[in-house]
Amino acid sequence: MTILITGASTGIGKATAKYFQSQGWNVMATMRKPENGSELAALENVVVTRLDVTDPASVEAAVAATLDAFGGIDVLLNNAGYGAYGPLENFDMDRIRRQFDTNVIGLLEVTKAVLPHMRAKRSGTIVNISSIGGQMTFPLGTLYHGTKFAVEGMSEALHYELEAIGVKVKIVEPGMIATDFGGRSFDFANEPAIKEYQGVVGAMMSSMANQAFPPSPPELVAEVIWTAVTDGTTTLRYRAGQDAEILLTNRKAADDATFIGGIKERMGL
Repeated sequence: MTILITGASTGIGKATAKYFQSQGWNVMATMRKPENGSELAALENVVVTRLDVTDPASVEAAVAATLDAFGGIDVLLNNAGYGAYGPLENFDMDRIRRQFDTNVIGLLEVTKAVLPHMRAKRSGTIVNISSIGGQMTFPLGTLYHGTKFAVEGMSEALHYELEAIGVKVKIVEPGMIATDFGGRSFDFANEPAIKEYQGVVGAMMSSMANQAFPPSPPELVAEVIWTAVTDGTTTLRYRAGQDAEILLTNRKAADDATFIGGIKERMGL
């Protein structure tokens, strides 16, 4: 069995590569800079190759390399992505397009490249990493939440057509995970000179520094991904982390005014 993983250099992608390898799977661990994948490359049945989801040629090359190395692709894990946060006015259109190109268009690009192979053998599983931010929002996340809500909608719709060819679609919704999301994978834009937004910015920064729940390790998400792939069900959504369970349960139980009011109250807005 073979899994192709995007964004495997760190965090959830790297943890998942290690987990599936430990279970005897072949792993194609892809990343923008393969030189960052030396630890994974040293593992048996793991191949590291370049894949930038915003570069169509690299997508096609990585899929072809996977088929050459392992003869097939049983699971695609669309994990590559990052978070753009800040007042919308502070983002130029290039940064806006980059967020959607990476988190949405890139996911579709990789999925399209893998589908002909899965359709030919009438089997496979596509796992898309969403977020609690695909079902609920926090302040300043217009771009990030926009992409994750898109991932949720695309995945849910896609499962109908792919079910007809024997391919499953799964959505994994992590809460806050102890990865570099707040560092390398975080694009924050703020202009202090635009004073009207600074109260919201300060509240959001304080909230991030004083989280209500401790971040879960990426290994926990890897285990949830393993369950999604191997449980033999057609379950669409899987939550990962205590905060994901609590917040998403509360979101579904509350109306908009109640839930959003609770977020604002907790942040002092």
